[in-house]
Amino acid sequence: MTVEMQTAIPIAIEPKDERHNESYQALVWRRLKRSWTGMVGLILVGLLIFMAVFADFLSPVDPKATGVGFAPPQAISISDRDGNFVFPPRSYPLRETATLDPITFQPVIGPDYDNPQILGFLVKGAPYRLFGLIPAERHLFGTVDGSPVHLLGTDKFGRDVLSRIFYGSRISLMIALVVVSIVTVVGTTIGMASGYFGGRFDIWTQRIVELVLAFPQLPLYLALTSLIPVTAPTNVFLAFVIFVMSALGWAQMSREVRGKTLALARIDYVRAAMAIGATDRRIIFQHIFPNVMSHVIVAVTLAIPNVVLLESFLGFLGFAVKPPLMSWGLMLQDTATYSVIGSYPWILSPVAFVLITVFAFNALGDGLRDAVDPY
Repeated sequence: MTVEMQTAIPIAIEPKDERHNESYQALVWRRLKRSWTGMVGLILVGLLIFMAVFADFLSPVDPKATGVGFAPPQAISISDRDGNFVFPPRSYPLRETATLDPITFQPVIGPDYDNPQILGFLVKGAPYRLFGLIPAERHLFGTVDGSPVHLLGTDKFGRDVLSRIFYGSRISLMIALVVVSIVTVVGTTIGMASGYFGGRFDIWTQRIVELVLAFPQLPLYLALTSLIPVTAPTNVFLAFVIFVMSALGWAQMSREVRGKTLALARIDYVRAAMAIGATDRRIIFQHIFPNVMSHVIVAVTLAIPNVVLLESFLGFLGFAVKPPLMSWGLMLQDTATYSVIGSYPWILSPVAFVLITVFAFNALGDGLRDAVDPY
């Protein structure tokens, strides 16, 4: 008697691919994570926004407090003047010495080794209001006894450069974000409408766009900003600068979006929506706008550094922000002469933050440019 043995044949079960359920945002994020430049840009942009929001907490000194003018940066040391190890780290306050600078004939600022400053984290300092509402006096770092410490030196009025950079990031980034937001909304709306409706509306709209693009922007910026009187309130001057930048910046965005809309308006699903009687508003915002959005996102990330550079340049010339407001461009006014730069190079510190901002948004824009089309 023969017993037939039935051998079970193993069946290989392929793992379920979850990617077919991913949304468009998940696909973009997965593609962006593969770009190391895009991720570096994203991290730097996040740090810049954090710095602008929590500038009060990060600033070790009141940015409006004055002291010794053009004092060099204070070094952080973990040893005393005899070379012995000390902890926590300390810094040494700056004082004028009897030595004169051979170029400026000003007293040379040197460290005072007899009065060391003990550094620490979450120390008490100048009072402020977090988010403009919550009273606080804790700062991320500073001296234990509350005396000022200038890690990036001071300007000609003795104001701390590092604290002014933190506060100046608010105005510089705020101007860039507001201007780009207005340019994006106006340029995208006009560009989609011009490309979709066509005809006379498109012809006249493009003539206006060409007129705006034909103006030499820099002389026009200087001419328009000079119309504001010097005695005007700082908020009015700032609003006018934002208006001028927005009025001259929407045309390029409109031209780019119009080109994308002209191509999308001929796609089958758009023509099908027209055939079934969908309204123009529904077609523009439900069918065309989502497909234009990827280009707009990339254009926004590349436009922000341009506005930051423009604000810094206009601020250097004195046409962007007026005191008591602070911005990176306004801080660079102290670098107008070569003798000052040669003797006090630390006042060029805002340039480093401008370069970091430009690199961060450009790197993020390059990463998004590849990630917005995951297929």
